[in-house]
Amino acid sequence: MKVSLFITCLVDQFFPEVGVSAALVLRQLGVEVEFLKDQTCCGQPAYNSGFQTDARSLAKRFLSIFEDSEFVVAPSGSCASMVRVFYPELFKDDPANLKRAEALAAKTYEFGEFLVKVLGVEDVGASSNGKVALHQSCHLVRELGVKDETTRLLKSVRGIELVDLERADVCCGFGGLFAMKYPQISGGILQEKLDCIARSGADVVVACDAGCLMQMAGGLSRQGMETRTMHLAELLAKRISANNANHRE
Repeated sequence: MKVSLFITCLVDQFFPEVGVSAALVLRQLGVEVEFLKDQTCCGQPAYNSGFQTDARSLAKRFLSIFEDSEFVVAPSGSCASMVRVFYPELFKDDPANLKRAEALAAKTYEFGEFLVKVLGVEDVGASSNGKVALHQSCHLVRELGVKDETTRLLKSVRGIELVDLERADVCCGFGGLFAMKYPQISGGILQEKLDCIARSGADVVVACDAGCLMQMAGGLSRQGMETRTMHLAELLAKRISANNANHRE
């Protein structure tokens, strides 16, 4: 099995370790991973801002780069959702590209979803420690319908205590450009999330979208809270990374 890893803009620019961790986990599970160097933005920011012509141009480029892939896997629910849910909408009046978009959508998955639904794996052999809470990001849950898969992966991580997070599936306030256009509203939504995190007693909050991680990490840091944020791929790569380091020694 061969996977084309779609890294996404935020991972590329701010969280490269997430991409490395996703590739590490997939390879440990016997998947051949390729990174197509010509990849750029999927067009989601333009689409969400109403610039459909610009979004369509980026989407066409994305199609040309990834359409020959066996599978496309992204460590992001929102970007996977853009391809799977909104590309067909973008090309609804363009039959030729609609067919291409639907074909690509059918083989595009969010990282954790791919592990469970395609590979049939819930236990990747990861281990860590401390109390871990899960923030269910909006696009992942509402648009892709991925919820239990992430929880099952976390329950299989040895040594952690998975704690409940109140209103886990409620928005953190990021919403891409929403956080920049409406900072006061975004900040109010974030504060409710931070209050829930504090009550959970979690040492680490895990999410599957870099935007959510950035939003929550900023709030936690500004308020002097010790809780850290971590992408699902990073947590699942924990023991794998340690084993590889030991092997090199």
